[in-house]
Amino acid sequence: MALQIDQIRAAAERVAASHHLEVVDITFQGAGKHRALAVYLEKDAEGRAKLVAAAKAGELEDLPSGVPVEALSGITHEDCEVFARDFGTLLDVEDLVPGAEYTLEVSSPGLERKLRGAADYERFAGGLVKVQTFEPVNSNRHWTGRMSFADGVVKLDLSAVKQKGKAKKASAGLDTVEIALSNVEKAQLVAEF
Repeated sequence: MALQIDQIRAAAERVAASHHLEVVDITFQGAGKHRALAVYLEKDAEGRAKLVAAAKAGELEDLPSGVPVEALSGITHEDCEVFARDFGTLLDVEDLVPGAEYTLEVSSPGLERKLRGAADYERFAGGLVKVQTFEPVNSNRHWTGRMSFADGVVKLDLSAVKQKGKAKKASAGLDTVEIALSNVEKAQLVAEF
């Protein structure tokens, strides 16, 4: 029986929704006894809005300095624990992960989270990102810059960070680079402190 990641994602989304959470990503790696199913979660839109409001009202302590509250997932250890218990039970009952042994890991996506879909690019506009493209843009596939997003195009301000390697040569004379979202192979935020 093969692993059905779409069924696992659908089950994870059902459980997450019941706890006012959203599934950001799911990965399955390893083999034999060392298999791991990792689920990355964040608060749903309503929960994130409450987090932002509480931060603006000065009601929150221990927030990381220099990180916009909008970039935080709002996930707590308790959220991960409750989700893992309920989702683990569902995985076992529905036998969605074939084979006897695997580890279920549940966490936030972290400050250097992957970006997936237009909604993520819109939400994190203004953030520093690393982008890898399918096809080279100006003879380079790897870019880092401050992002804006509109009409399916990721625009990077290259002056926001010192370019390295091939990007340094490819960005000579450029202040910005535009990349079609369809050409983005992978992208992730870069933590700023």
